[in-house]
Amino acid sequence: MATPRRTIGIVAAGLALSLVAACGGGGGSASPDEPLQFFLSGDANQGGGIAALAAQYEQETGVKVEIVDIANADLQPKLKNAAQANDLPALARIGSLDPVWQDATVDLKSILDGSNIRRDLAAIDEDGKVLSLPTDITAVGLYVNKSLFDRAGVTYPTSADDIWSWDEFVAKVKEVQQKTGTTYGMVMDRSSHRLKSLLYEFGSEYWQPDASGTFQTNPNTKAALEYFKALNDDSFMPRSVWLTKADPNALFKSGDVVAYYSGSWQIADFAKNIKDFEWASVRLPKQPVRAAQYGNAASSVVFDGTGQEDAAVAFLKWMYQPENYRKLAERSGMLPAIEGLEVTYPEHADAFAVYNEEIAASAPIVSKIKQQELAYEAAGKAIVGPDPLRDETVRYLNGEQDVDTTIANVSQQLTEGHGPHP
Repeated sequence: MATPRRTIGIVAAGLALSLVAACGGGGGSASPDEPLQFFLSGDANQGGGIAALAAQYEQETGVKVEIVDIANADLQPKLKNAAQANDLPALARIGSLDPVWQDATVDLKSILDGSNIRRDLAAIDEDGKVLSLPTDITAVGLYVNKSLFDRAGVTYPTSADDIWSWDEFVAKVKEVQQKTGTTYGMVMDRSSHRLKSLLYEFGSEYWQPDASGTFQTNPNTKAALEYFKALNDDSFMPRSVWLTKADPNALFKSGDVVAYYSGSWQIADFAKNIKDFEWASVRLPKQPVRAAQYGNAASSVVFDGTGQEDAAVAFLKWMYQPENYRKLAERSGMLPAIEGLEVTYPEHADAFAVYNEEIAASAPIVSKIKQQELAYEAAGKAIVGPDPLRDETVRYLNGEQDVDTTIANVSQQLTEGHGPHP
């Protein structure tokens, strides 16, 4: 049974009384005119977009924002240690809230209200406090080996007026396989985020709590899971990806796979590392629903008790101004978290355009479930540890249980893990 994050937070807070963790953060004793420490991960890999904005901000205002780029695996532990030592930085770009420090965040309502920042991707608690704001968006998407399609003389959709169904997609990929002698038709990341898109595309409403708090789903979820299992046949899809964690990225880059169901974060990798064939970002199949699972790639938070709260909020407010945020998105190759913002990407603009279109065209259920998840996170009731949808689907694919048991197990684990809905 999964443990609610609020419980973990209480335990961690108790441990904090007996822990002293050094962490070089901004600190509760920081002076307002000292540099604002900004903890984040991966800015160098994304073109140094935030660092460039920080330099521009210092030039315009005289306020220095010190970017502290930390390895992704170390960011949350470092913030946790900083919270326990009362030595948090001024602000951070985080993957998710942590109950150890989320109560020490500043309300960002003043930035969100009146802006075009996506409200459905902000973490807002039951009292209306805005705990975090989306820094950028990540989305599920589909790639094809364009060279294989061209060699086979097979076409794929290139406009929003010509979206293929899953049945049409599978048929075309199998045709390319047969004509080119390619080993596999498709690989999909071993992730519930990718699987969610497929479920939505079949008309699933995912699992949602009823009046009693029990998580239920609709019949289309069963149809989607059965379809997915049929594709995992070691011919169209290699079973090794979902069952033994083979690397789908490496398989696609080998050139021996026709299509890759993954996400927007692959664009930079493919642009740099695929040299032996042409690839293309294409529209996801529908059956009959268009739905790209999307959410926060990362979120911004400001910490309370540092003595630099006002200055940190001022920087974030400046960063989210459209003219400044546009520079960030363009330099870092980000999908924008500001609605209606036109971004001119210097490279692979066509690929980014497909993702932005897919997000805008996605069924409302995608946003609804994301808001549900953020509400649980803000209430300290997000599930940590095992992933019910992914793990139960793996058991189903492996023949350990049938589809009805799979659905029932996911329902039970979500119900027990989240507890009463916020």
